[in-house]
Amino acid sequence: MTAHLQREIVNLKKLILDLGSDVENNVHKAVQSLESKDSDLAAKIVESDTDIDSKEVFLEEECLKILALHQPVAIDLRFVIAVLKINCDLERISDLAVNIAERALFLNTQEKINIPFDFSGMVDKTKFMLRKSLEALVQMDTGLAHQVLASDDEVDAINREMYGQVQEGIHDQPDQVQSLIHYLSTSRHLERIADHATNIAEDVIYMVDGEIVRHRAEDYLKNK
Repeated sequence: MTAHLQREIVNLKKLILDLGSDVENNVHKAVQSLESKDSDLAAKIVESDTDIDSKEVFLEEECLKILALHQPVAIDLRFVIAVLKINCDLERISDLAVNIAERALFLNTQEKINIPFDFSGMVDKTKFMLRKSLEALVQMDTGLAHQVLASDDEVDAINREMYGQVQEGIHDQPDQVQSLIHYLSTSRHLERIADHATNIAEDVIYMVDGEIVRHRAEDYLKNK
């Protein structure tokens, strides 16, 4: 690897880690705005999306520049390709954080209701997956990445459970239909964040080991 390419790779790693930190912070604040009924915080998350989009575009341009000018091979090529994919997943996670903040802007104006499902548990598991996927990226640790893969089914199960419980809630609390649907949408957004965290973990495994594990999560879990 040339010294120039090495500097480009180091800078690329810094850019993706900075973006990951910003996106993780947005997810945390979006959930916080809902749990604490903080509409000002929710509005700030919505406004911040433009900045995340700009960083995502800049990072993609840096990746393409490296591919065009240096034609990296082996692990360097895998790194740049993985960063391109992770960059896209982080931008989508940021969009989902905005969606949660928008749900909060509505729910914060409504009377508090008894939520008929483990919303806090889902929040904790989703944030755990996102945090571990980013730690796996920082440390190039496939062990952490596999922890994320193993957690995805748990979040999916909670989301399915929530769907059924919301149906019951709509029957029992017909005056709270809008609020319950907004909570169900939030559940779906969290489940999608968990999916993107899984994608990041899969890309870390590809980056480090050169192994494509996409679509093989079920086989992985069976062998545990």
